[in-house]
Order: sequence, then C-alpha cells, then structure tokens
Amino acid sequence: MNRWLTEAVPRGRVAAFRTLIYLFVAADLVIFTPWVRTRVSVPGDLYQPLLIGRLLPLPTPTETLVTVIFWALLLLALLAATGRAPRLLGWAVCALYLEWMIIAMSYGKVDHDRFGLLVALAVLPTAGRARHGDTTRTEAGGWALRVTQIAVICTYFLAAFAKLRFGGLDWLTGSVLARAIIRRGTDLADLIAQVPYLLIVAQFGIVAFELLSPMVFFLPPRWRLAMVGFFYSFHAVTIATITISFAPHLAAMGSFLPLERVRPLVWARRLIGRGPSEAATDVPPTDADTAPSGQDPVGAGAGPALDDQAPVVGRPVGP
Repeated sequence: MNRWLTEAVPRGRVAAFRTLIYLFVAADLVIFTPWVRTRVSVPGDLYQPLLIGRLLPLPTPTETLVTVIFWALLLLALLAATGRAPRLLGWAVCALYLEWMIIAMSYGKVDHDRFGLLVALAVLPTAGRARHGDTTRTEAGGWALRVTQIAVICTYFLAAFAKLRFGGLDWLTGSVLARAIIRRGTDLADLIAQVPYLLIVAQFGIVAFELLSPMVFFLPPRWRLAMVGFFYSFHAVTIATITISFAPHLAAMGSFLPLERVRPLVWARRLIGRGPSEAATDVPPTDADTAPSGQDPVGAGAGPALDDQAPVVGRPVGP
C-alpha cells in the first residue's frame, strides 16, 4: 500500500498540476465565489460557522477581514502558480482559502465539490520544488497527487452514500432530477425529460457510477484515463442540462491526468520562433525515425504509457 501511495511521478506533472490548482483558486475568487464578499452585509447573527470554525475559533466575518483575505489570496495564488517558494506560498494559500470557504459555507449551505480542491491545497506544499518539463521522478509529488485522487473519488462515493442514507431508495425512483430540471433546467434538459422513465434510469445510473468510482484505481493506465474521461463527460452533461458546475472538483480531478505533456508556453515559443508555413508542416520525429539502424525504438510494441502511476493492485508501472 505504501508503495502505491508514494508511486513516483515526473516532477513536471506536479509542476503543471500545481499551476492548474493555484490558477483555479485565483479564478474562483473572481468568477465562481465573488459572492462571498457580499456576506459582510448579512447580520452577524446569521453566521453559523462550521465545526472547524468553532474549534479554532475564527472571528465573525467583517468587511475588512473579507477584503484582506480576498486580495491577499488572489495575489498569493498567482505567485504560487509560478512554482516559487512552494512551501511558504502553498501553506499561505491553503490557510487563506480554507478561511474563504469557511466564510462561504457558514450561512446554511455546504458544497461538496470543494473537498478535492481543499485536499490538493493541503498536500501540494509537501511535494517540494518542481519545474515544468522535468522528467525526474518524485515520490513526494506522487503522494500528493495520489491523496488528491483519493479525495476526488471519495467525493463521488460518499455522495452516493449520502443519497441512500438520507433519501433511501426513494432517491432512485423519485423525482429528484425532475425537480432539478424544473428549477434550473435547460432546453436540452426539457427534451430529455419528455422521454418516459429516462430520468429514473439516469438516477439509477448516477448512483451506480458513484458507488463504482473506486474501481478507477484498479484499472490499467489506458482504461483509467478512459474512466476519468467519463467522469468529465458526466459533468459536461450536468452543466448542459441542469447548469450545476463542479468546477473545483474538475480542477482537482486533473491529478489523474498526465499534465506534464501540456506545455502551452513551449508551444507558443515554437510557434513564435518559426513561420506559419513551417509550423504547419513541421512534424516532430518519432522514436522510429531517430532509432539507430537495426535497433528497435525504446518501448516499441508496448504502446504509449498514458499514465505513470500504477494501479492499486499488481506490479507498479515505471522504475
């Protein structure tokens, strides 16, 4: 189990995931949760802090407190996205964003899509330094990504458990999706709702896929990525039908992806450094093109390695 939890990954993957998470935090402040700043106009008596807010204890939000947290978190998140001072900036962003969420969720509504993101913010500072494009492997970074993956899957599995615990079998056979479509459905949702029993089938399907989500850890790399792709497509359909966004969860789910292959700055430099016609016709050489005569390219016949983290069972992938 320890070997699986600390399966080494390229440092470039950790760097890319770190940049993704901290940029999302900055975007979250100005796009998804700017309404938190309006909480200062709500009477303090309505502030009912979460358990962690009562244990610490944290002060009742004021205009000054919320404003300072907003601007400090925005600045520090952008700095942390560069990869500098990963521990100092990482812990600072984690603490400030946790307080931002406590303020947001202490007025009667708690969103479960933030769990994976909060875990990612808590473990990324432990991964140490990592540079984009670095292929050397790190067990500390592998542990940070694995813990985030576990948090992402727990979000699904525990959501199904909550549905069955509080709604029972009526959640499966009731009008849950029908009510959601009435409240916030789109034209696409209205078309789907006209198909007899389709919403009931969808409710069974949602609970089934949430309960089976831990299977992603037992799949080989190619099928694991395919299942993660299904997770993303499920949320795309959710947004397109009942306009519910799980953006923080989707950002945390990037821990499953080989993000080290996404190099926008490198691609931009290559495009700037060559003419349009050359950029359009230039094709990078393959292993087969560069291998010496009479020698097979490395990895020939084995297929591309889509993911460097091993499944929970079996021999780990990689060295």
